[in-house]
Amino acid sequence: QVQLVESGGGLVQPGGSLRLSCAASGIIFSGRAMGWFRQAPGKQRVLAALITSGGSTNYLDSVKGRFTISRDNAKNTVYLQMNSLKPEDTAVYYCYAGALSVMDLEVWGQGTLVTVSS
Repeated sequence: QVQLVESGGGLVQPGGSLRLSCAASGIIFSGRAMGWFRQAPGKQRVLAALITSGGSTNYLDSVKGRFTISRDNAKNTVYLQMNSLKPEDTAVYYCYAGALSVMDLEVWGQGTLVTVSS
């Protein structure tokens, strides 16, 4: 069964940290780009962070210097370390697995809620 299972979301105070994890199963993990998208209430889903199969990373401008994406191919897991969290980081965070080829499909997780509030 193909699935991405996120964990680590929750309520945190401004300035705090959270670490999201996304465990993949049923897919070839190491060859895929992996990412975290986020969707704030009433807004579109946007890419927060991406890591390629080779380890290159890209970040949304507003999270650069605060968020770090990493992957462990041995564990089929991608992480998002979020530091210095701000109320505007509040969103549902979705794990994303890119397609291996034009014949393949992208895979999405079910989402985990991150709330930054005092």
